[in-house]
Amino acid sequence: MQEIAIKAKEASIKLSAVSGELKNKALENIAIKLGERKNEIVEANKEDLQRSEKENLAAPLLKRLKFDESKINDVIEGIKSLIGLPDPVGETLSSTELDEGLELYRVTCPIGVIGIIFESRPDALVQISTLCLKSGNSVLLKGGSEAKETNRILTKIIDEATIEAGMPEGWISQIETRSDVSEMLKMDGYIDLIIPRGSNEFVRHIMNNSRIPVMGHADGICHCYVEEDADTDMAVRIVTDSKTQYVAVCNAAETLLVNEKIARDFLPALKAELDKKDVELRGCEKVRGIVDAKSATMDDWATEYLDYILSVKIVKDLDEAIEHINRYGSGHTDAIITKDKNKAARFMSLVDSGNVFWNCSTRFSDGFRYGFGAEVGISTSKIHARGPVGLDGLIIYKYKLIGNGHIVDDYSKHVRTFKHKKTDKDFPM
Repeated sequence: MQEIAIKAKEASIKLSAVSGELKNKALENIAIKLGERKNEIVEANKEDLQRSEKENLAAPLLKRLKFDESKINDVIEGIKSLIGLPDPVGETLSSTELDEGLELYRVTCPIGVIGIIFESRPDALVQISTLCLKSGNSVLLKGGSEAKETNRILTKIIDEATIEAGMPEGWISQIETRSDVSEMLKMDGYIDLIIPRGSNEFVRHIMNNSRIPVMGHADGICHCYVEEDADTDMAVRIVTDSKTQYVAVCNAAETLLVNEKIARDFLPALKAELDKKDVELRGCEKVRGIVDAKSATMDDWATEYLDYILSVKIVKDLDEAIEHINRYGSGHTDAIITKDKNKAARFMSLVDSGNVFWNCSTRFSDGFRYGFGAEVGISTSKIHARGPVGLDGLIIYKYKLIGNGHIVDDYSKHVRTFKHKKTDKDFPM
């Protein structure tokens, strides 16, 4: 594990200076090789699926695990989209003339080595590794054991394709065991950032057992709130899509809040639509007085189902909805359906989440849909990156100062004085 980390660190230094043109060439090669070796990938995935079915892996996780030709085509299209994005490295964020001939630039650069622990989706491996490549970062990948064969072949293809295109060896590695993860968490001398994707308990465990900075992606307890003035048909469509378009993902709605003044009209219309999708409702007492639903417990408000289950609560007003979301939500994605712009603005200001929506599905909370190319995850932390973490979330910056014999002593003795004049210059090198 230490050897892998050392190689990744050495590769990250080389990768930070690779041109955008060469990185795009490597991405193109990955897309080509994935297309050429589709059959190998599908066969490896079938092996994972068959083993996981025998091990009684939950249905939502089996759905995530499946990586057929259609999904391979999707990740190839994602890579092509990523190629079309500007190189995020070397961008001048600000420039200041401190004094005549003394110019300060803030310029974007890669983070370095990123360790990512993710769930059973093989497509996540492709998205994560290509985003890291485009942003100039080395990556250590730990996928779910249920996807081990698929992840192995994908990592091998990506590694070979990029080295063939001129990337440094060791920039991508896969680790497979829990002991490897434990060792990785100790390597703060080589690894710059850990991104865990999983439950709150899992993310907390990672944070408590490492000195490496952690970008937490915890539960996706997402809410839809239907205000009293909402268009019923629109609300039904948005809530149905938020819950059922793909249930086994972190941006699917898990709790529905409904204003008491619209509940009797809205809930029967929604239930008729959700019944077509076999969605189980778990409601508060007021909900159960209007539609057929199981009784919701306090635990339901804090549960990420990743299944065809929706907890429903009737609230008095917008303020109660906001209070409920901030108490039970995970800071992921929350939406309001209303005709009132002022209510929407209040909701979007006061709900403490990385993504807040007005009159649209929570399922839009996604790096690809945001135009980021893809994402390494969705950050619910309050650090440099929040919400879907795409290229911008995988870079930081450094300050570059250009002088001409300038020394601090001249300023201490007031021989010279600072101008601190903001300019719009790009870093010249």
